[in-house]
Amino acid sequence: MTAKEVVIAYAEALGKADVPTAFSYFSEGVKWHQPGDNQFSGLKNGPDEIGKMIAGMMEISKGTFALTPNSNLMVNGDLVAMPLRFSGSIEERKLDMLGVDLFKVENGKITEVWLFSDDQEAENAFWGK
Repeated sequence: MTAKEVVIAYAEALGKADVPTAFSYFSEGVKWHQPGDNQFSGLKNGPDEIGKMIAGMMEISKGTFALTPNSNLMVNGDLVAMPLRFSGSIEERKLDMLGVDLFKVENGKITEVWLFSDDQEAENAFWGK
């Protein structure tokens, strides 16, 4: 699979809530750079840490947190940028903004992910400390 095909397959599986298939595209040593200054920020090492972070996000948002690709994927060698919209709610707090996820793909596996938010301060306020 090309880098783009790997990211498409990952996003499709995640969109169907098929987490085991989505995570099968991660390398064992995958690194996930979660931006900001909130309870989920920081470097996550490996699928287990990433899974715990995502489970935490889904728990406090009561399953409302969602990502939707909203434009064409952009490829530069082994890097794939996915523009997206992400949204959710936590009690009275609402989140609805644009972002970009940047994936590094090597040997058919996602080895590193960097996330970028349109308004990091608003995302920090949404997730809290």
